[in-house]
Amino acid sequence: MARLLLRRLLGVVLLLALGWFGWVYLQIKAVAGHDEARPADAIAVFGAAEYGGRPSPVLHARLDHAVELYRMQMAPLVITLGGGSDLDKGMTEGGVGRDYLLANGVPFEQIVAETRSVDTEQQVRRLAEIARERHLNSIVVVSDGTHLFRVRKLCQDAGLTVYTSPRGPLGHIDDYDLSLRYFHEMLSYTLLRLHVNIGWLHGRADA
Repeated sequence: MARLLLRRLLGVVLLLALGWFGWVYLQIKAVAGHDEARPADAIAVFGAAEYGGRPSPVLHARLDHAVELYRMQMAPLVITLGGGSDLDKGMTEGGVGRDYLLANGVPFEQIVAETRSVDTEQQVRRLAEIARERHLNSIVVVSDGTHLFRVRKLCQDAGLTVYTSPRGPLGHIDDYDLSLRYFHEMLSYTLLRLHVNIGWLHGRADA
């Protein structure tokens, strides 16, 4: 009898877990496939890896998209997010992003470089601080499509009004790699809602 009850309980838990992860997957996919960009007070670029002062391909694509939005006059200010580690020799994702924007015609006074955060949650906290300091009421957030559902939820929790705008594609992404990205975000969001520290899962800001 006890064994039967345990099996039924495990079955219910499994169904609930499948339902939850199915819902999260659909939310991630919906946000990833929709560009909400519209006129706002600022554009925020979430950090990704930099290599010796040069943006990684992922960060490059995010910054290119931010430049495109700026040229479309979506916002007068661009915020680059992301710090560095001891191995980066003083380089930061936010600083590298600022330099890239300058090289692509965005004026210095129209850029804010945040250089202390090391993961998505910290980037959102720093973004919220910058928004309060500068009285920013709405922000277009730029990152990878699969990353933006979690970014939007974190921003909403921080009291920010944001519009998600995914970067452009980087070549061909096979089904395996795409599945890993979805799994990463599904797990990250689940642990976030369970209030589990997920810094170990990312190491640094999402790349």
